[in-house]
This record gives sequence, C-alpha cells and structure tokens, in this order.
Amino acid sequence: METPFDNAKPILEKLHIAGFEAYYVGGAVRDHLLNRRIGDVDIATSAKPKDVQNLFEHTIDVGAEHGTIIVLHNKTPYEVTTYRTESEYVDFRRPKEVSYITSLKEDLRRRDFTINAMAMDIDCIILDYFNGKAHLSEKLIQTVGSSSERFTEDALRMLRAVRFVSQLDFTLCPETRLSIKDHVHLLEVISVERKTIEIEKLLKGINHKSALEIILETGMNDYLPGLEMKQDELKKLRTYNLENLKTSEELWTIFTYCIAPRSVQTFLRKWKLPVKLIKAVEKNIEYLTVVNEQSWSDFLLYEAGIERAVTVERIRSIMTDPLNFDANVKRIKNLILELPIQHREQLVITGHDVIQYINKQPGPWVTKAIKEVEKAIISKKIENNKSAIKEWLMRCKLDFEQNY
Repeated sequence: METPFDNAKPILEKLHIAGFEAYYVGGAVRDHLLNRRIGDVDIATSAKPKDVQNLFEHTIDVGAEHGTIIVLHNKTPYEVTTYRTESEYVDFRRPKEVSYITSLKEDLRRRDFTINAMAMDIDCIILDYFNGKAHLSEKLIQTVGSSSERFTEDALRMLRAVRFVSQLDFTLCPETRLSIKDHVHLLEVISVERKTIEIEKLLKGINHKSALEIILETGMNDYLPGLEMKQDELKKLRTYNLENLKTSEELWTIFTYCIAPRSVQTFLRKWKLPVKLIKAVEKNIEYLTVVNEQSWSDFLLYEAGIERAVTVERIRSIMTDPLNFDANVKRIKNLILELPIQHREQLVITGHDVIQYINKQPGPWVTKAIKEVEKAIISKKIENNKSAIKEWLMRCKLDFEQNY
C-alpha cells in the first residue's frame, strides 16, 4: 500500500539527480512517527526556488520570496521550500528578511516545536537534531530553542502549542507554558482568521479540556474575539465531552451557547466566520434554547427538520444527557420519520390553493393559515390530502377572517 511519502518520492528523486538535497519535513514526519493519518507532505531542499521551477513542469509560485514553490505531481500539490534562515520579524509574524542556506539543521532550527522539527530522508531515516523523537515519546510540546524567541517571531505559535495539546493529547513543557504567560499580549497583533483556525482545530481535539484550561491559566482568552472576561463560560465549556461533535457547525454552536453573548451574530462576526455558518449556528441556538426549556414537541421537530433537529439533539445530549447520546439521537430521527409529513415540500396544498378556498385577497394571513394547516396535520387532526385540508379550512374560515 502506497503512503503519501511514496507518492512524493519522485520529487525527492528528481532533486537528488539534479545534485540537490531534499527531505520530508514537518507535521507529516511527526504524524508518521505517531502512526496518525498523514496530511500534506512538505519538502525541504537545498535547491533555490528558481532551480525548483526549472526542474519541474508544473509549479505554482506561492511565495518564492520566502523560498516556497508548490510542485504539482500526479495532481497533488507539494510545498517545496528552500533551506532558509529568517531575521527581524515584523508584527510578531512575518520575517523581514529571508536568507537561503545550505544546512538542513539550521533550517529546522527556525521551526516552532521540536516534534515538528524533524526530517526524514528518501529511505525513511529520521534526522532529529532537537530531541523531537524523545519529546514524542514523552508527549511533550516544547519549542525549538528559546520559547521567547519562537513566540516573538510568530505569536500565533502560542495558540498552536495549545492546539497541539488538544489534538495530540500532549502536555506543555513548564518553560514553554511560562513563556506563553509572559508573551500572551503579543496575540493582540495576530489576525482573527489565524486565531479562528487554531481554535476550531483545538475544539476538535481529543484533549480540548486541558487546552481550554491552559487558555484560561495563561490569559489567552483576553486576546480572543469576544472571550474577554468569559472565564466562567469557558470553564463551563470545559465540562463537556465534545468528541461526538465533528462538524464546524456543531462545535461553534456549543461554543457560542456556552459563551452566551448578547448577540450571537455579532459574536460570530468577530471570528470572521462565513455568513452561512453564522446563520446556521444562530438558528441552532434558537432551537437549543427552546428544547432546553420545554423539550421537543412534534411541531418543533417538524419546524426544525431532521438535519437541524439531529444537530441540536446531539448538542443537547452532550450537555444534559451524555450517557444516552446515541439513544437520544436515534429517538429524534425516529420521531421525525413517524410524523405525517417531515417538511413543507410534502404538503399537498400551496398558498394559491388556500387563497382560493378562503376567497380572500393575498396577504400575510396566507402564511399563517398554511402554518395552521401544518399544525393540524402534525397533530393528526386532519390528513395531508386536498379535500380534507379544504374542508378543515372552510370550517375555520370565520376564525381566519377574524384573526388574520
């Protein structure tokens, strides 16, 4: 069975034939050693960006000024980056100057954490200059060299450290933890978009509880959108096991529900989330609030629809009845499937039909009348067929004229 490294091997071979060094580096090497699913495979090389572009037919210049060229091989993109050193960081994020070098070790020295600073050659031999393998065994997150230097170079590394605690179920080494406390204010200059990516990955991690504890202990929450003075709310979020929530929509729903902002939309806009996701979370919280107060009714299930009802029930179960999570979700699915109709598209009449039956001018009353028809069908007062609905509407005609 081919691995992602096997697929990328021809790139290394071509660089070697041309007289250049080339190694697999970064997270792929780490995940290989942890027997985790390998994502993108990155390559470090002594070849300059122009050399890479000349060697390969299909390339994309995504940052040649910083040494990175994407090579497309069998329709898969691979980041190929020249060995480099960086100096004088701007805004605690971007290096002012990049210098190409010939030493793999010096290139790895500029990386964030020891577990991400290993390389692997074409024969799968690991090159480990900074005790990355030992720290993997110890389940330890530790910066390469001085934590102060690494966090000053790119302040987002503090959030990345906490995210790895969650994703890998590791711990922070004491020196790295203290350094985060000392440099946490630098997060203020990091873009919201980058923070949002890290927080979402953190919430999806298996050890999010420890990660949230570190965020509170180090005061990171004061530099995250809408989380200032939200210690109690984050402590509440820590009490829930989020492992069964997999989608971004579910995670942002429970996150926002626990934070309890005055305006869901305003809060999520601060995180610069897509409008579609914001609207979905807002709707989920509306239903979650009702269900937590009065439980599901048949018509509430019908209004929510099967997808939203299941999403809300998954979140509700995690918060109030985690031991019966699967049973609760299955029950909701069955209840919806047992309804006379599951969504408005199954209704046999239209607004035009209602106008004809009642013989009134169109207006807001039509929507309200259709809703009453839906309620009557869901409660099994009438069947979903035109004659039964027409007869029921004609009986209710006086009420519609009075109320609508």
